[in-house]
Amino acid sequence: MVIARTPMRISFLGGGTDYPDYYRRHGGQTLATSIDKYTYVTVKRLPGYFDHKIKVHYSVLERCDTLEELKHTSVRECLRFLGIDKEIEIHYAGDLPARTGMGSSSSFTVCLLHALHALQGKYVSNPALAAMAVELEQNVMNERVGSQDQYSAALGGLRHLKFNRDGSIEYHPVIMCPARMNLLQNNLMMFYTGIQRTAHEVLDEQLTKTKSGSIDTDLSKLGDLVDKAMHVLSSDSSLDEFGQLLHEGWVLKRGLSSAIANDEIGEWYDRALKAGAIGGKLLGAGGGGCLLFYVPQEKQPAVAEALSELSQIDFAFDFVGSQIVYAR
Repeated sequence: MVIARTPMRISFLGGGTDYPDYYRRHGGQTLATSIDKYTYVTVKRLPGYFDHKIKVHYSVLERCDTLEELKHTSVRECLRFLGIDKEIEIHYAGDLPARTGMGSSSSFTVCLLHALHALQGKYVSNPALAAMAVELEQNVMNERVGSQDQYSAALGGLRHLKFNRDGSIEYHPVIMCPARMNLLQNNLMMFYTGIQRTAHEVLDEQLTKTKSGSIDTDLSKLGDLVDKAMHVLSSDSSLDEFGQLLHEGWVLKRGLSSAIANDEIGEWYDRALKAGAIGGKLLGAGGGGCLLFYVPQEKQPAVAEALSELSQIDFAFDFVGSQIVYAR
């Protein structure tokens, strides 16, 4: 039996520039961190005397004899990729609901790949895990995903991710003194809206515009915010400037697609700003999920009160990434 644990992530700035249709033409970059909310995958060999060859337990329970019968796309294609087609049992558990905007689907793919490699007695590096997940999700599963979630999940930490026109991806850790890193964490608040959505539901319009080049200017501006944020984080300037950059990103991101934020989400955002938040964003593709805000600590009780109907999620940064936590 093998148990793997892989973090989910928060993408602060640059989201949208990590899609190949954009960065293959212009290059892209994001600023993101993994957090201490995890995906857990348990895999074990299924003895041959069961009346099925594959068992997969997530929100539903699947028992089948062939890969083609499996309805869970990620499980099916990861098993096929590693040449496993029988005598396997897989269980999934997560710290947060699916479709919250924190890269849970890519976290699952990375976690499953890690666990399956370990079950086969194979070592795989975390960068290699990320690259495999990108390849499988984008080119085999044909999912509407970018290329940042897989690297945040696999590598962990606060990272400046760069997506080059030749398809290569760089993953640089953001260097900050511990006190400044802690201050950044402590000035962040996250709220679950209760609205679940898939990336497919909100990305069609944005990706069509990305392919046509009609939002290249806005995407370029979103990428430029990453450079500004890196300067803020690595300097002695007030971290409140980071919150202001989040707000600039919010304004730009809403222009990418009419489906990113509805009136209800916009109202929550405005209420948070009136209560003292400096800036924020809707995590993930948009349309629902979680709202993240940069809020000076003395203003946080007022923001929590202003959004009292939402569930606040306490979190901290993760610096480990995907790992095997049990193997026997």
